[in-house]
Amino acid sequence: PWQGAHGRRPSGPPSVRILKPEPEHGDRVPVRWEVHASWALFFGIALLMLGNGLQGTLLGVRAKIEGFATASIGVLMSGYYAGYLLGSVQTPRLLSRVGHIRVFAALASLASGAVLLHVVAVHPVPWVFLRLASGFAIAGLFVVAESWLNDRATNENRGRLLSVYMVVLMGGLGAGQFLLNAAPPSGFELFILASVLLSFALVPISLTAKPGPEIPRLTGLAPRAVFRAAPLGVVTAVMTGVSYSTLFAIGPVYATTVGLDPAAVSVFMAATIFGGVVVQIPLGTLSDQTDRRIVIVGAAAGAAGLAVVGALVVGASPGPLTALAALLGGLAVPLYSLGVAHTNDYLDADLRASASGTLVLLNGVGATVGPLAVSSLMAAFGADAFFWFLAATHVVVAAYALWRITRRAAVAEDERAHYEPLAARATPVVTAMLEDEATDSVPA
Repeated sequence: PWQGAHGRRPSGPPSVRILKPEPEHGDRVPVRWEVHASWALFFGIALLMLGNGLQGTLLGVRAKIEGFATASIGVLMSGYYAGYLLGSVQTPRLLSRVGHIRVFAALASLASGAVLLHVVAVHPVPWVFLRLASGFAIAGLFVVAESWLNDRATNENRGRLLSVYMVVLMGGLGAGQFLLNAAPPSGFELFILASVLLSFALVPISLTAKPGPEIPRLTGLAPRAVFRAAPLGVVTAVMTGVSYSTLFAIGPVYATTVGLDPAAVSVFMAATIFGGVVVQIPLGTLSDQTDRRIVIVGAAAGAAGLAVVGALVVGASPGPLTALAALLGGLAVPLYSLGVAHTNDYLDADLRASASGTLVLLNGVGATVGPLAVSSLMAAFGADAFFWFLAATHVVVAAYALWRITRRAAVAEDERAHYEPLAARATPVVTAMLEDEATDSVPA
């Protein structure tokens, strides 16, 4: 039941409660009520993304300040994505063995402590293992948080809750970039700030009155089966993992290498993130109305062209670099969601969640490879290899999509799956929720 006009218990005798009537069947519950009921979860996720967004950019900048070799930075940045991939797979198993509260507390302590240990042992070797631990812990925290969100979702409100979740997720990640200006990256203060934000993220979530939710059973399809159904979806998932990790993990390294100060680095990274947020829905809507492969070709080719411009024309000027980052992020970030939607076009509704879970894992494999490859190229050929590598990854996607257009006819518009925006750091849990939302929206 709903309490008074603002969700508070009215004054008066304890036995008297004035309840707002339950909505009639079919009535649309206001979004503000859904968000209010889940405020602790959203606030905790926002703090988690603020701390994680700050940490990722801070480490790239600090590694350059400490004089780490570019190839070494690539290895330690890949450690995060390897840990994230492992955490996404292993956390549901840990939850089934020891429960939500213990796993949540353990992972939160691991995430917070790992940040602080970076300033205790400033060396590439321990940082590799610390990034691995951070990735594992952050992925596990997301699995738990998203499972709580899934537990609150119903057929009527799932889509709206997920929309708010995506805004909070990407908004927190983007806002976290600006915290790089709160203190000098060469000191220890920003590491403390990131650790505090990760620790504080636990408070609102831990105080929720609801018991630990049930983790959805996620059984992924074999990659070979997904590839047979939609080869372009698999290639897009892997290659966008490579490009995402290159942008988000090595982007700060590139910006620092070409001479941007921390303030300019934070704007550069935030522009990449927010550019992707702004373009997601228009590009997805267009893909629902035409051959999705053409949209993939256009977005990938556009991203490749912008990367070439970055390598040949832009140089180290902060203003043009920021504008380029916004445009590049706008075309590159939605590609993963487009690949998932394309895959769903060729699958029955009951297989889509399993296939999407497989694509998440394949995307994680690509993300692990990206920083290793681009850092080696930057060490050998200079900073411009950052943009040349991004150009090459998107050329692969565009060329393969063009070839696939010649091999199979487009799916009829009334048979296409609905495009759903996915964050770069989605876990199989939220992917399954998105597919549930898409299935619920299909008339029986």
